Amino acid sequence: MSQLNRKNIRAKVRFRIRKKLSGSPERPRLAVHFSNKNVYAQVIDDLAGKTLVSASTLDKEVGTHKASEETAAKVGALIAKRAKDAKVNTVVFDRGGHIYHGKVKALADAARENGLEF
Repeated sequence: MSQLNRKNIRAKVRFRIRKKLSGSPERPRLAVHFSNKNVYAQVIDDLAGKTLVSASTLDKEVGTHKASEETAAKVGALIAKRAKDAKVNTVVFDRGGHIYHGKVKALADAARENGLEF
């Protein structure tokens, strides 16, 4: 009996999600990534292949280097603020193969509260 490889399963889910959604100049993609230590978020225009705005726990505005729900909420608020400054109001949310729970939900809720629509 073979063991399940969580990394491979998440990669399959991620590719399944990416088949269905893409960022455009009018509605770019808000992609999230979580490492063991940090939280990253990017607003991406897939047609041009450009990252419009990014935020992570490595930014000085966030202040802490953790991958927790509290820091995910801070990154969500920061990405929403930076997206508003770049005149981006609506995005497509790409959860990156993660379950919409915990850190992913905290980041998304904070982004919504600070003005991003998705």
